[in-house]
Amino acid sequence: MKLAYAEYGAGEPLVLIMGLGAPGAAWEPHTAAWSRSFRCLVADNRGAGGSAAPPGPYTTADMADDYAELIGGLGLGPVRVAGISMGGAIAQELALHHPELVSRLVLVASWARCDAHTAVIFQTLPRIWDRPEAATALLQWLIWTPAWFAAHRHELLAERTAPDRMSCAAFSAQAAACVSHDALDRLGGIRVPTLVTAGDADLFVPPRLSREIAESIPGAILEVFSGAGHTHHWEQLDRFNAIVEEWLR
Repeated sequence: MKLAYAEYGAGEPLVLIMGLGAPGAAWEPHTAAWSRSFRCLVADNRGAGGSAAPPGPYTTADMADDYAELIGGLGLGPVRVAGISMGGAIAQELALHHPELVSRLVLVASWARCDAHTAVIFQTLPRIWDRPEAATALLQWLIWTPAWFAAHRHELLAERTAPDRMSCAAFSAQAAACVSHDALDRLGGIRVPTLVTAGDADLFVPPRLSREIAESIPGAILEVFSGAGHTHHWEQLDRFNAIVEEWLR
């Protein structure tokens, strides 16, 4: 299916894949920096933003095919690809199913196969998604560290009543893709340079799952952000942007 997308900057193409429940626009703190060096392609995953929301459940392989259609339709490839959380799972499948389209990978706070802890989170969130304040509060507790939350309390509280939320059906369909993703035994087939990043205080996707990815992809490098959580890419924004930009050059 066709994805809604936007482009920022010029240079070699960089495809950015966002995580569960968020539109591609959430990449803005990163594209503001990376668009000076790359042509950043930011899409809304199926079910999010301006993209269609077909009936679920979705799979990460389905969503990888969406990105393959986007990249091929633009006459691009191989391209650099970065994915956050669920986006990292989609990026794994893109590199495995469409290796001719991927030249380098960045996998942020992701997993190759859910453990029991993470699966329960993905199964629970859809059950309360129809209660916006409760669902967003739980998600914020999982992805931000206490220090970040304390420093941005009013901003985060305001997000709990934001009107532009994904529908319950679409969120559930994406969450199902998170639970069913299982590429662990296939990651040895990824043959492109890969950077894996993790926050050592991540409650949502524990850093051991990122370590598992790095240990399974030949030659992959793991960069750990000390004192940061699932959203280490925001909590330590300048460091993250600089490390990823250097890696992608």
